[in-house]
Amino acid sequence: MKKVRMIAGASCLQAGMFILLAFAGLSCSTGLPKATLVTTTEDSSWELQSSVAPSTTAPETVDVDVLIDPLQVQQSIEGFGTCFNELGWTSLSLLDESAIEDIMVELFRPGAGANFTICRMPVAANDFSRDWYSYNETEGDFAMENFSIENDRQTLLPFIKTAREYMPALKIWASPWSPPSWMKHNKHYAACSSSAVSAKVDNGLPEDRQGKEGTDMFICEEPYLKAYALYFAKFIDAYNEEGIRIFAVMPQNEFNSAQIFPSCCWTAAGLTDFVGKYLGPAMYEREVEVMFGTMERPNGALVDTALNDPVAGKFIRGVGFQWAGKDALPGIYERYPRLRLYQTEQECGDGKNDWKGAVHSWNLMKHYMNNGISAYMYWNTSLRQGGISRWGWAQNSLIVVNEDGTYNYTPEYYTLKHVSHYVQQDARKLKVAGAYDDVLAFINPDQSIVVVIANRTESQQTLSIKVNGKIYTPRLKAKSLSTLFIRNDE
Repeated sequence: MKKVRMIAGASCLQAGMFILLAFAGLSCSTGLPKATLVTTTEDSSWELQSSVAPSTTAPETVDVDVLIDPLQVQQSIEGFGTCFNELGWTSLSLLDESAIEDIMVELFRPGAGANFTICRMPVAANDFSRDWYSYNETEGDFAMENFSIENDRQTLLPFIKTAREYMPALKIWASPWSPPSWMKHNKHYAACSSSAVSAKVDNGLPEDRQGKEGTDMFICEEPYLKAYALYFAKFIDAYNEEGIRIFAVMPQNEFNSAQIFPSCCWTAAGLTDFVGKYLGPAMYEREVEVMFGTMERPNGALVDTALNDPVAGKFIRGVGFQWAGKDALPGIYERYPRLRLYQTEQECGDGKNDWKGAVHSWNLMKHYMNNGISAYMYWNTSLRQGGISRWGWAQNSLIVVNEDGTYNYTPEYYTLKHVSHYVQQDARKLKVAGAYDDVLAFINPDQSIVVVIANRTESQQTLSIKVNGKIYTPRLKAKSLSTLFIRNDE
């Protein structure tokens, strides 16, 4: 139980309301402080430190560490979220119903915790599935008569439906890791063999059937391309029938990467042709957006190929980036300043779920936010302790389900929550000036200001932050991440 100093003369109920309002980011009476500070360190998470009273109006000549002008707005923020994958649900299912409910409230209920509003899902199997599957493994079934999402009824459908009980307006987009294996030249779900990467799990792919970057592993012939667009359409329709609307798709996860798990290399030209002639028209009929990605290489020319194509370019509504694709993002943002850009998969760590991973997550978030992205998504929502995938890969997650039936939120969860809890949908990122740049700032539709600040030093430090002519001086704990939330009481 966190200790909070009582307000002089306030009842317990009034003090509780103060805490609730401070965390929920709601306006309140003028008797409460205008700004609050919440901090996470390696040893303590999400602690309300204090109220932060501003100085009186400061002269323009006063030097400050951070200068925030609410009129210097940048990109609009669509939201924050995570991914629905099979091992996320099977790990949560080890907990009792009340624990699952508490987690879903924390992740999805508006105002409660992380406030997730936009999430990703796979189209059939991915690297954190229980095993390989697609929605149609009947070779030569170009009419998709044997298409079925039956597998998802055990995992993905209950996962998504449970989340939507707490956030009915949750936006969901999807991408495949691999098409049905019979649509690929190597007739296998993977793109490379286990021996090629010294993996612990044998995927059964012979050496002579490996794919490689810079090639089209998909059979880029019209019957296959047409059938694959139909496969996407059937997926959209099947999920609609379950009451789940998919608002956007990306044609291939990491289309340059030959992986031991479900994957499929494409050339940019091959993928562009698929989007322009087949996928784009099929999704347009269903009012589903097409975004290009997910981009995992630092080569912006791969994106240019699709965006500048006269046919495919008409359908592409944005681009998604992850991993090394982050290094292509600045150039794309500069060349296409009005294009919608997503961070589609935060780098996944090593399964240790430690403070080092949280610091890396913060660095990633700053890079993506400072280069125009409007939506930011984590990868693994939940994993069992150790974070081992079906294919032997240890990764981090927002939640760890322990062997004794308990669970805990990881440092990376709190890194994300420091932004997502306070930054509302349709907020605008703000330009930040000053000598101290380990900061992100946003202005919400209700004109409240969110300032997220890291202190990487081994000692406590006090920063001066100027907003709207007033100076706030929060005291930051050593090796911490903090959020200064400034309400608009005017």
